[in-house]
Amino acid sequence: MARPIVEEGDGAPSFRPLWNLLPYLWPPGQPELRLRVLVSIVFLVLATATTSVSPLFLGYAVDALAGSPAAIVISVALAFIAAYVISRILMQTLAQLRDGIFAKVQYHAMREVAVSTFAHVHTLSLRFHLERKTGGLSRVIERGTKGIDTLLSFALFSIFPTVLLLGFYAFILLKMLSVWVALATTVMVVAYVWFTFAITRWRIQFRRDMNQSDQDANTKAVDSLLNYETVKYFNNEAHETRRFDISMEKYSRASIQAQISLALLNTGQAAIMAVGLGVVLWLGAADVKAGLITIGVFTAANGILIQLYQPLNLLGTVYREITQAMVDMDAMFRLLYQPREVTDKPDAKDLIVSGGEIRFDNVVFSYEPARTVLKGVSFTVPAGKTVAVVGPSGAGKSTISRILYRFYDIQSGSVTIDGQDIHDVTQASLRKVIGIVPQDTVLFNDTVRYNIAYGRIGATEAEVKDAARLAQIDKFIRELPLGYDAMVGERGLKLSGGEKQRVAIARTILKNPPILLLDEATSALDTHTEREIQGALAEVSRNRTSLVIAHRLSTVIDADEILVLDHGEIVERGRHAELVARNGHYASMWNKQKQAAEAMEILKSVENDPDVAPGVARVAAD
Repeated sequence: MARPIVEEGDGAPSFRPLWNLLPYLWPPGQPELRLRVLVSIVFLVLATATTSVSPLFLGYAVDALAGSPAAIVISVALAFIAAYVISRILMQTLAQLRDGIFAKVQYHAMREVAVSTFAHVHTLSLRFHLERKTGGLSRVIERGTKGIDTLLSFALFSIFPTVLLLGFYAFILLKMLSVWVALATTVMVVAYVWFTFAITRWRIQFRRDMNQSDQDANTKAVDSLLNYETVKYFNNEAHETRRFDISMEKYSRASIQAQISLALLNTGQAAIMAVGLGVVLWLGAADVKAGLITIGVFTAANGILIQLYQPLNLLGTVYREITQAMVDMDAMFRLLYQPREVTDKPDAKDLIVSGGEIRFDNVVFSYEPARTVLKGVSFTVPAGKTVAVVGPSGAGKSTISRILYRFYDIQSGSVTIDGQDIHDVTQASLRKVIGIVPQDTVLFNDTVRYNIAYGRIGATEAEVKDAARLAQIDKFIRELPLGYDAMVGERGLKLSGGEKQRVAIARTILKNPPILLLDEATSALDTHTEREIQGALAEVSRNRTSLVIAHRLSTVIDADEILVLDHGEIVERGRHAELVARNGHYASMWNKQKQAAEAMEILKSVENDPDVAPGVARVAAD
């Protein structure tokens, strides 16, 4: 069984997400993107070198002005000032060129990772999705994508240039000033970096708490809004608001802790920098007094320290952002590398359907080891015939449909279509030949046209309308104000149950599969709507191998064979008349449903008679 992923890791974030990201930054078969990476690095080095030498020009200008006021000296000073100005302009220009050239690589990587994760999530098993919450899942991908943007923006163009700049400055200070100045600067930088990393690692727990509570709040909000009608039915708006408020309170608490720890971090960074700057300037002033360096060199040293303060100050922010991005990316990469429970064999071939015969041979299946759902089930659906599976709730009827679609792999036995084991063929080819009309049709929040055309992407307008006519829903659609462009609402809530079922039937007709699966397609509908839809189902089932999973026995009386499933075993099989005559499980179910239907008919016939209705209702209830 696939294990659910952990949203947030423990301890400090690792560099694993960065290594996972590297292939997307150096993509194979993309020479243009690789060239952009190399050119960006060249511009990065040039911009850093220009930044490091700009204070020297200012220092040389000060020395020139401090000397003789001769015109030639003034000209030299102006030349150094011009060089200083040009170096500052070049520094910004090269940095912008670097960002512009690398942008295509950056956003290509973001898109590829996001799309890969999105695609991978669709390949994971039904078990995985039943254990997950959609709101939290989308949040993981959203935050992970933003984390990549943050990491590439800060790590490559902030961390690396800062380290390179420190190297340049250390060399300059060692050459121009005393070893003590260089040593004091190094100690200041090391203390600053150590303090920043230590406090930020401590703060990361608050980020994880914020993420978890934010995800929990988002999940509750999405779940509540998707079930808007249920909330209203039970008058539980206040309850839903309280649940959301509890999650937001946790988020606020974690955010306050993060803000307090941020204040501590900023205060400590400022103190270290101020003390280090004071020590270096004191040593420099002493060297000026001793005549070891000039005022210009002292000015250059001061400019270097001020210029060094900016990336160091940014380093704290960068490290915080990077560690937060690592946490977010790690959750997304955990999702991306979540193992698939159901996979194709390396040599799997496409399923080839000649007639569409389905055969279950001694199939044993369980969702959990402790509870076996199907216990050696065997049956055959001949090509072009209709076989129905009936039985009480929990008997394992819907499990058969999930196994046929290969949402799960069975423990033992085999399932074949035209003699080909579905475990040996590709999942895509298997699902391509099966059309399903489920009990609960959930539609996309898009147009009626889109939802019907979803059965076969790329279908023409005429094909969509033909499918709607065969499903007996074309007339209803044309009467809508926007016709086929009418929006169906979230999960199709703007349509009635019968209308949604007809859209599902039209979608399946458009798919035109050789095998049809009706999974309690009318059990949630009223009797009148069910009778109307039966005609459409009969149309879509014609000349197709059909497996019908039913709760209402009246919908399967014409099936070529009926299988009665109870506690994971087939206890009876035969045609409707044979099973009723046998007076067994099926006959008992049939009689109960028949009596219930007759009672409902009696209630309807007298519901307008205030004198008779109460008594009849009591009799029917008894």
